[in-house]
Amino acid sequence: MRRNLLVRAGSLRAAMVCAFIILASMHAMAQSPMGGEPLVAQPTPTPQAKPSPSLERGFFINILRDERAIWTSPFHIGRGDAKWIAPFGLSTALLIATDRRSAGEMAEGGDHQTRLRISRDISRAGDFYTTGGIAATFYLVGRTTKNARARETGLLGMEALINGGIVSSALKAISQRPRPRVDDASGEFFDRGNSFPSGHSTSVWSLATIIAYEYGHHRPLVRFGAYGLATAVGLSRYTGRNHFLSDVLVGSAIGYGIGRYVYQTHHDPSLDTGDGETKNKGARSKLIPSTSPLFSRASRSYGLALAWNF
Repeated sequence: MRRNLLVRAGSLRAAMVCAFIILASMHAMAQSPMGGEPLVAQPTPTPQAKPSPSLERGFFINILRDERAIWTSPFHIGRGDAKWIAPFGLSTALLIATDRRSAGEMAEGGDHQTRLRISRDISRAGDFYTTGGIAATFYLVGRTTKNARARETGLLGMEALINGGIVSSALKAISQRPRPRVDDASGEFFDRGNSFPSGHSTSVWSLATIIAYEYGHHRPLVRFGAYGLATAVGLSRYTGRNHFLSDVLVGSAIGYGIGRYVYQTHHDPSLDTGDGETKNKGARSKLIPSTSPLFSRASRSYGLALAWNF
């Protein structure tokens, strides 16, 4: 009995340390490079306004630089960060301590199968192939319609998804926490599991943050919708008994922090002044034809001519 208590206490301490490092990293990454001195060690000079193709050429290099900044960010935390980290860290520790009881609330009941089915359907929005497909759609639409913002949204969204996937996978391998359906939802760490943190929460929050920052400044409904969907996906991972509440919280924090960092590091500021939109306003996609009306007085017929230029 004493040995079991020592193992549980050791696992809890390790989880708290792991959660603290993650939350510290997210806070450091979430500091705005445009609103003062960044707390993250920047691997490159202060970002300048660049044309969209530069993001494409430097896509994989940017991911490597992002990863270096992400994993070194705990070493660049300022004194004032405690007011942000402390309450979030305490919330994470409290959820970890109560995970077994809260997961037990989702045990089998009268509507167990219905709840699992609904949760599974909602959580599909956080699958990597779903979020990746959304990012790819933004990029392709931006390319074909010469929309610089949509093009950037797709590129930065995919970059944030890859960064989030790397961080989430690494932390899963380190924490090794079994899922709630294993061992009566004991939630022990270092026990050959892959529950901590929630990868779905990380994916959906990283992409939702990019979309919210790109379009949410003048369209609040976009911001609320993106974050609302991300929250629903995270909760569905808990109600579907795929993750503990602490897994969802930490995964969401990782996704939000990475999404915000990627946006604020690689966003083209000219898109916010209108210059980025204006420079592409006169360009026309090759997939969109030019049109002109047709009229024949002799036959009294009307028509429309379509012409594609390749």
